[in-house]
Amino acid sequence: MAGTVLAEVQNLSRYYGSLRAVNDVSFTVHQGEILGFLGPNGAGKTTTMQILSGNLAPSSGRVRIGDHDLLAEPKAAKRALGYLPEQPPLYRDLTVDEYLDYCAALHRIARGRRREAREAAKAKCGLTDTGRRLIGNLSKGYQQRVGIAQAIIHLPPLVILDEPTIGLDPIQIREIRALIRELGKDHAVILSTHILPEVQATCDRVQIISKGNLVLSDTIDGLARHLKSAALLVAFRQTPAIEEIERLPGVRSAAVQEDGRLRVQHDPGLDPTEHIVRVATERNWGLKEIAPERASLEQIFVELTTTEPAAPEPGNA
Repeated sequence: MAGTVLAEVQNLSRYYGSLRAVNDVSFTVHQGEILGFLGPNGAGKTTTMQILSGNLAPSSGRVRIGDHDLLAEPKAAKRALGYLPEQPPLYRDLTVDEYLDYCAALHRIARGRRREAREAAKAKCGLTDTGRRLIGNLSKGYQQRVGIAQAIIHLPPLVILDEPTIGLDPIQIREIRALIRELGKDHAVILSTHILPEVQATCDRVQIISKGNLVLSDTIDGLARHLKSAALLVAFRQTPAIEEIERLPGVRSAAVQEDGRLRVQHDPGLDPTEHIVRVATERNWGLKEIAPERASLEQIFVELTTTEPAAPEPGNA
């Protein structure tokens, strides 16, 4: 999928005294990509976002934004990115237009182009009819939209969003997710969050950080191999005795679930699907359903970020 590399992080580490918050993290972000940066609280994701946005210096390592080294050319690098921190930097006593004009000036957009830039950012963020309203009178969802508008008003190639849906209601969350997907068409986006559905709903690729270390980096589609479980979920019109299923080649155990389906655990390299289908036909069990069980992204997240594996979730397809 690789387009132009818009951000490159090489061997990034950050210490607070003897505490290592980020440990030798490396990754790239490409044009047109939405990267989900996942981690539990205290995992190091916010520290990483602060370093990427130029608000915190790394203890070691290198960050390039576009063609510019963030430490050697900070002004040029920061011109190529937009940043929405977890707490949007809003002035509640300004109108939306006043605030975005101010942000345009901060980004050194020429005075004659500020209105055009403001209106374009408002259109992208669904703020067209809010220009004269005080920010303090807007709902939290619309305030978040204003925060995103200030991050994109100068048309940066890379946009960093830190927990953009925290505190929003379900309708506002859906609207912000749709907005992020739209942004991904014109910008590269890094979405830092600990909300798992956020990543599944909006991102092309996911990275999981735990205790300062990257423990997973994959595309959303590529997660399929991580989400596969060595188990089948099977339903029959006439459910056979458990012992009959357990005698089939490759089957380790079988158990009836609350919904009446059987959960059939098998050896990872021996999928008994073909045997179950054949025997069900021969013995007239009336096979209605057979499908591999899928672990949830939440299970994968817990397994990768804790020392103890997560308990399986029977019946989660």
